[in-house]
Amino acid sequence: MASSRFAQRLRGLVEDDSGVATTIRIPRGGHVFNCGDHDDDVYMIETGQVKTVTFSRDGKQCLLSIYAPGDVFGELCQASAGRLETATAMRPTILRRIRSGRFRAALADQDLLEAFLAYLALRVSEQQQIITNLVTMDSERRLAAVLLTLADKIGKRHSTGTSIEQRITQEELSDMVGTTRSRVGYFLKRFAEAGLVSRHPGAFLVVDENGLADYLETAAL
Repeated sequence: MASSRFAQRLRGLVEDDSGVATTIRIPRGGHVFNCGDHDDDVYMIETGQVKTVTFSRDGKQCLLSIYAPGDVFGELCQASAGRLETATAMRPTILRRIRSGRFRAALADQDLLEAFLAYLALRVSEQQQIITNLVTMDSERRLAAVLLTLADKIGKRHSTGTSIEQRITQEELSDMVGTTRSRVGYFLKRFAEAGLVSRHPGAFLVVDENGLADYLETAAL
């Protein structure tokens, strides 16, 4: 996958040259950077979890993505004059910060450059899919798609399903889906009744990935 290939190449660079990156620790709820900041460094997650959000002019929040260990974020600032989102630690997090100048110099490596371009193409494709979902899916199906994305990105697969251990509030889910918190609660109840999601000790949610995928495929017919 393009994202893992880019992350692996970047990690190799960091491990080969100790001067490329510095280690920083962010407490739960702490900001890595804020919307409008002129910090254009690139970050790699060692441990923990980070979410990025953006805000409308009237202050409404939109949760853009959730990043897990091994993920890279912050790279989009290379093409803008300032941060377009706010990055917040969802739990105590250790990051490797790569200064923008070092990152750009590293792109002289052809393998890293190709991996970075493939990663950017993947990011564009993911955003196009989100836009398509907003236009073509109702909010219940969009929630199913979001849960599948979260399960793939931060879930742990077990024989009983894929557990999402990090608590994600219904408000955060509603931000990702583009609906109200009450509707998210209603849809989660319907999914639970259908056996598509469940709650277990130690996990925020256990997702039946195959069941949700079948639901989306059937609903699209």
